[in-house]
Amino acid sequence: MKRKFRIGEFLIEQAIRSIAFVSLAMIVLIIIFVFRETFPIFSSHNAAPSVIAKEEVQETYGEPTSSSSVSANKGVDAVEGDASLKNLTGREWQPVSGQPKFGLIPLIVGSLKVTLIAILIAAPFGILAALFTSVFAPRWAQELMKPAIEILAGIPSVVIGFFALIVLASFFQNVFGYTYRLNAFVGGVALSLAVMPIIYTITEDALTRVPKVMTEASLALGATKWQTALFVILPAATPGVFAAVLLGIGRAFGETMIVLMATGNAAMLSWNLFEPVRSMTATIGAEMAEVVFGDTHYNVLFLIGSILFAFAFTLNAIAEVFIRQRLMKRFEGI
Repeated sequence: MKRKFRIGEFLIEQAIRSIAFVSLAMIVLIIIFVFRETFPIFSSHNAAPSVIAKEEVQETYGEPTSSSSVSANKGVDAVEGDASLKNLTGREWQPVSGQPKFGLIPLIVGSLKVTLIAILIAAPFGILAALFTSVFAPRWAQELMKPAIEILAGIPSVVIGFFALIVLASFFQNVFGYTYRLNAFVGGVALSLAVMPIIYTITEDALTRVPKVMTEASLALGATKWQTALFVILPAATPGVFAAVLLGIGRAFGETMIVLMATGNAAMLSWNLFEPVRSMTATIGAEMAEVVFGDTHYNVLFLIGSILFAFAFTLNAIAEVFIRQRLMKRFEGI
């Protein structure tokens, strides 16, 4: 039987298709823009034009400077300010100086430190809270706890950062007595407040979708409720829990305002949790508005953005391959 044409359904279908196409096109254009602004770093002519221009218009008084020394100084400044592999893999981040240094290692280590602290705090609390809500909590408690925890996801990052800056930093310094008031630990604790609702929500949905037959069979065999929750329900929801942790890592690694306000924002290369750090996202947020368009510093910031994109893409690829092709087949018995 031929389907009757309805103009309303046709318009809605075309609108949905157009929105999807525009969304995909915008993502592709953003990716192209980021990598296009990053590409000049890898060209052989990427020097420090501002320093050279300053050298060319410099006036001398008294005994003239020899041309050889001037050209030598130009060459040194150009090499030190160039975004070479040696400079990018250095241990110092000093983009605004006579000899700019664009070492990305302290920024990468800072991002990893804060992310690791946030996940180590948020993942256990989020998973256990979701397990309690879906298995042990009574109906009235579920209706109160789940919306209350999910409300945390709607709190702006700047509010959490301000709370960490004013309250958490002073509290933890008084408790532990460390030197630096703002450090990686304070930033990680504050960041866990933003990551925990994501892990909780996805984990709770995964636990809720576990078939009731598995729970009833475990209880019928004599297992307690805790044994059923830990050894039946939680393992069956492993794909969803793993996806929740991965999304939490991506959220923590890409956060800007919290780490900008609560970590001290100093590019120090150290694995000490109580020393200030500077993340890659905080570097972009703090310096992008003040760089010279097209300068080496400008391109390096876009390189940092490209690294963040590559990290997010890798997480999504791991989730796609490992969860859907490995874990799902394992629990489906394929």
